[in-house]
Amino acid sequence: MTDIANLPSGAAKTPESRWLSSRRQKTETTLDLFCFAHAGGSAGEFLRWSGGLPGIRLWAVKMPGRAPRESEPPYTRMTDLVGDLVDQVEFGRREFAFFGHSLGALVAFEVARALRKAGRRQPQRLLLSSMQPPPITTRQAAHELPGDELLAEVERRWGALPQAIHEDQELKEIVLGYFRADAELAETYEYVAEAPLDIPITAFAGDQEEREQLGWNVHTRAEYGAHVLRGGHFYFRDPEQQSELLRLIGRELTAEK
Repeated sequence: MTDIANLPSGAAKTPESRWLSSRRQKTETTLDLFCFAHAGGSAGEFLRWSGGLPGIRLWAVKMPGRAPRESEPPYTRMTDLVGDLVDQVEFGRREFAFFGHSLGALVAFEVARALRKAGRRQPQRLLLSSMQPPPITTRQAAHELPGDELLAEVERRWGALPQAIHEDQELKEIVLGYFRADAELAETYEYVAEAPLDIPITAFAGDQEEREQLGWNVHTRAEYGAHVLRGGHFYFRDPEQQSELLRLIGRELTAEK
């Protein structure tokens, strides 16, 4: 489930390098796609998608508490995370969109709402994957579970973790820190009702997931679309389904340039 690799050494240096990483593009790009990771995830997984999105510059959001920002305390409250993202990241230097998977979809949604509230430039589209839209009524205190029980709950919800995590105690403690902070971030989230966004939304989910994850239409007054791909919560880890996801993302975004 989790991607524990360090970011590539060739990641581009930008004024926002504390928060963002990107690979240099060989061809001209005209749109920025900011990607927000799932619980326990890292920016590295999205950076590998860059070659599949011609004409789009992909920026992966780097979260505190994990490589390469492991020395920083992780966020456990959504309002703090969103507030700092809006204050510290220069979204909107040119046309841009957001992609978020699972917990990342919720973060992307809240950042878009915060940009609207601040009178800032809006993303041209939200691409939200495998996340139930708010309000979210289920409240499970997984972040309070003992370590092995927390990992078991992670595997129950989203599938088996790499065996190396169970066999290496040091690695297990690192991964537990990721999941515990992200679980608390999700489980303490409080949705505040606002008017729907005037931003098109596209939702994605695997065909083994609950269809309620495609219900984001209630949060937009603009165009809405939904796509179901083969697989479970991490449908895009299948190479064929990843290619299809990137094809759909590229089609949604390049059609609006």
